[in-house]
Amino acid sequence: MPDDGHRSERLSGSRGDGFTGGCLVLIALLVEIPVFVLLALTLSLRGWGDTDEGAGPPPMDWVPVVWLGGFTLAVLVVAAGFLRSAHPFAGAAQLLVAAVALTLTISAWDQQYDRAHPPALPTCPTKAGVPCAPPGP
Repeated sequence: MPDDGHRSERLSGSRGDGFTGGCLVLIALLVEIPVFVLLALTLSLRGWGDTDEGAGPPPMDWVPVVWLGGFTLAVLVVAAGFLRSAHPFAGAAQLLVAAVALTLTISAWDQQYDRAHPPALPTCPTKAGVPCAPPGP
């Protein structure tokens, strides 16, 4: 029967210490913040040259959704790696970053969906000055 000294060493070695977890969080955030800023800058500059407004609503633009979704997935993979390597603080911080990124991804999808699917015009007659769609055939 092993004594308690060996058992406590084995258990303490299976979990990362707080200093290492804090350093990992700092390193991960120092990598993720510039990547996110570059992603946001690229997505914001994408539509500046598009002045051609054709007939009807524009098609749904999936690029912001896919890019933000990829960033979210990458953060989740890093969080899973931290949690599997026994760094719960670093994993929890990455899960919070992933939650924010997922919120931004869903917001980008909602904005693109609303842009591609505008509300229908009310049928005529309406109040003066309000555009309307002619009644159906």
